[in-house]
Parts: sequence; C-alpha cells; structure tokens
Amino acid sequence: MRERSGAGLGLALLSALTFATSGTFARPLITGEWSAVAVVIARVGIAALVLAVPALLALRGRWPVLRRNALTVVLFGLLGVAMAQACFFNAVRYLPVGVALLLEYLGIVLVVGWMWLVHGQRPRRLTVAGSLTALVGLVFVLDLTGAGRLDPVGVLWGLGAGIGLAGYFVIAGRLDDELPSVVMASGGMAVGALVLLLLGAIGALPLAAGTADVDFAGHRMSWLVPIAGLSLIAAVVAYLTGVAGTRLLGARLSSFVGLTEVMFAVLIAWLVLDELPTLIQLAGGVLIVGGVALVRVDEMRSAPEAVAPAPTEPALSGER
Repeated sequence: MRERSGAGLGLALLSALTFATSGTFARPLITGEWSAVAVVIARVGIAALVLAVPALLALRGRWPVLRRNALTVVLFGLLGVAMAQACFFNAVRYLPVGVALLLEYLGIVLVVGWMWLVHGQRPRRLTVAGSLTALVGLVFVLDLTGAGRLDPVGVLWGLGAGIGLAGYFVIAGRLDDELPSVVMASGGMAVGALVLLLLGAIGALPLAAGTADVDFAGHRMSWLVPIAGLSLIAAVVAYLTGVAGTRLLGARLSSFVGLTEVMFAVLIAWLVLDELPTLIQLAGGVLIVGGVALVRVDEMRSAPEAVAPAPTEPALSGER
C-alpha cells in the first residue's frame, strides 16, 4: 500500500509539473503570429487525436454510455476546455504565466459559491476561511497600487479562465461512473477544438497561425517545438500521468497534490522566460494557494477517500 501511495504521489506531481508547462510553451506562440484561440485548437486537437485510440479501447464498444453522456461531454468541452484554455492563453498575452494561473485557480472558490447559491450547500467554516484567504490573496496579486500593477484586460481573461475551471470541476464532479475518464478527456478536447475552430472560421474569434521561427528559452527555433510541447507534454503526458496518479491516490488527494501546478508554473516561467511576479504578488499567490488548499482539506475531511487497491476509473481532477 505504501509503495502504491508513493508511486501515485510521484505520478500526480509529474502531472502537475507537465500541466504547468502549458503557459511557458504557449507564450512564444501568442506573442508571435499565433492567436490564443489557434494555440488552444492546436494543443487540444492534437491531444484529442493522440488519446482517441486509448479512449476507444477504454470504451470497448459501449456506445450507449457515450450517447447517455453526450451533453456532459459537450459542456465539458465548452467550459472546461474551450473557455478555460482560451481565456488562460489570452491572459498569458498580458500577464506573467504564474499570475494568470493564480487567477484561473480562483475557479475553485467560485465552485463554492455555485454550490451554495444553486444547490443550497452552505460551506463549512474551513471552506469559508479558505475562500476568504484566497480572495485576500487576489487583492495582493492584483497589486493595485504597486509597481507591478497588472493589465486589466489580462485580469479579465484570467478570471474568465477561472469561470471555465469552475465549470470543469462542477461537471467533473457529476461524471457517470461508467464513462471512462480518457473518453471524457478526448471527447471534451475534440469538442473544444471543433467549437473554437468553427467560431474562428466565421470570424467570431481571432484565428491566426504562422510558421515563422519563435523565441523560446533564449533561442530561436521552429514553431513546432512549442506546439509539440503543448500537445504532447502539457496535454497527453500530463493527463495520462494524472489518471494513473488518481487511480493510486484517489481523486481528492490527487487534486490536492495538483495545487503544486502553480508553484511549478512560476518556477518554469522564471527559468525559461525569465519572468517572475513581484514580492507582493508572490505573497498573494501563497494566500491563494493556501486558501484553495483549505477548501480542499475541508472536502477531504467531509468525504474521506481511502486509497483503493484497483478502482475501475478515477474522477477527473487537476487541470483543464
């Protein structure tokens, strides 16, 4: 059991690390010839194709299960994939990667409000404390009076990503146990890519891409390098290791470990892009992550989940 838990922790951390690379891989594209929408389409479209075969194998011909959950997959693709990622990558255009991700992670606090207002699930004291802590952290991250004042357009995009992430968690929490997670992921990414491609084709969203070399990690290189990193490392590897880690740790504990994505994202952006939030923004980031962690701890206390020897399929957790 201890070895399984150790392996699960390692996989969950690897998943958080690889998910955290998405903003760093996307930055050289969206500051060049690529629009944020085109970056999302490339990332999730390629990942959906790569995961299509594992999804078909996991489904094993159970098409009624897929038909029964078709609306859920579509909503997941619209909110958890298209909206969350398009808004996040647009935020990265204006904000440091770490700050954009912190704003997106406020979506977990939005879920608390949604469950209270819509479903009447009044939050407990620890959840309220965590939510308030995260909101105080948001004030610090915005640094409204300091030298590190943020572009309001980027902040709005970041909060939009938070709404998409909230939708991700609400939908993921109501999954049909018979629907394999890899089917949900592949189908949702396919829906997200197709919807964004359609909106771009009719001119509703800016759709632009190019084949010029990009500046990445201090070097001039082919645009294929960040695209491959986005789709294969930050999507396929990240998701598959996340699924494997969740199988061993359980959904709640693995999603808690997934909070390390913020730390990894700030570190990677610092090492690769030489960008680092101000001290007050870093302090705000600590408060946001701490607040979200309190909410997660409260969830784990209210519904403890033991590590199962071999669960059939884990719930979705972690990134969009």
